[in-house]
Amino acid sequence: MTRLSRLAALLALALAGCSSRAADPAHPVVVELFQSQGCSSCPPADANLQAIADKPGVIALSFAVTYWDDTHWKDTFASPAYTARQWDYARAFGRANVFTPEVVVDGVRDGVGVEPQAFARLVASGRAAPGPTLGVSADSLAIGAGAAPMPADVWLVRYDPRTVQVAIRGGENGGRTLPHKNIVKALTRIGTWTGQPETLRLSPSPDPALKTAVLVQLPHGGPILAAAKG
Repeated sequence: MTRLSRLAALLALALAGCSSRAADPAHPVVVELFQSQGCSSCPPADANLQAIADKPGVIALSFAVTYWDDTHWKDTFASPAYTARQWDYARAFGRANVFTPEVVVDGVRDGVGVEPQAFARLVASGRAAPGPTLGVSADSLAIGAGAAPMPADVWLVRYDPRTVQVAIRGGENGGRTLPHKNIVKALTRIGTWTGQPETLRLSPSPDPALKTAVLVQLPHGGPILAAAKG
């Protein structure tokens, strides 16, 4: 059994013992990992995310941040937009700084995510949100009615479900080849949900290999009210 297989088995057991929601595709747990190729503490958390990446009741997203980029190594997937998203969470959680790795679940709780059992407990702590129903097709998003505590942002996420091996040639991970999966390639705010039914058009994916996720989330790093995979 490979290390990734052992991690997957351990996480599956822990998730089964903590919550049944992780097996519910209609109410997926949104697990966001903020990481960087320049961070030597990130590969174990990344391995934990990869172990749950294909579970039907989970939307696992890997956001590469920019603040580890320097003259030694620049992350090949990083974007200032993902760093800004992490800063929104930091302010929402009452923190003055950001850190990697950081795992955020449903926009309401977070942790480092390095130790597999702690990671599994964090993922299993997700709870079904009271948000609207979502229907995602190739070119549109149907949002149902519901109680909106305030206007919520609607985010379109495009991510790569393939495992991509990246040779790191500098920084703390220099000399290593690291696998990456569910790397976010685009994050776009496409509208606002106020509690009324609404249909939004989805732009075509720039790459047919990318998968789609939609998040309905309170502004400035608030809780995720609803989520779906395309």
